[in-house]
Amino acid sequence: MAMMDIKNSGTGWLVMWLEPLGEDRWLKPGEKFRVQADYTGTESPFTVDHWTDPADRAAGIEHMSVWIEYGDCYAKVTDEAGAVIECGHQRPAAVDHEWADARAA
Repeated sequence: MAMMDIKNSGTGWLVMWLEPLGEDRWLKPGEKFRVQADYTGTESPFTVDHWTDPADRAAGIEHMSVWIEYGDCYAKVTDEAGAVIECGHQRPAAVDHEWADARAA
């Protein structure tokens, strides 16, 4: 099994996007998640991409995409205690409303 830890060393939110599924999980400053894939081959199972949006950055939000390159794209994401972290974890309610409004428009 392949594993990778993601830690938010910043002072604001870090949104970890699990791709190609487009699932989001929100990390508070100092928080760490573990991504686990079923892949056991010799190639690197993950590609990581850090990106910013000017409006999000101004609001204290950074983005990181973790692409599952090999194996099942339904990777398991856990917190430091080993509890499974689902899509939308800690997503601020204001973001939920903004996304819902954008879909409705």
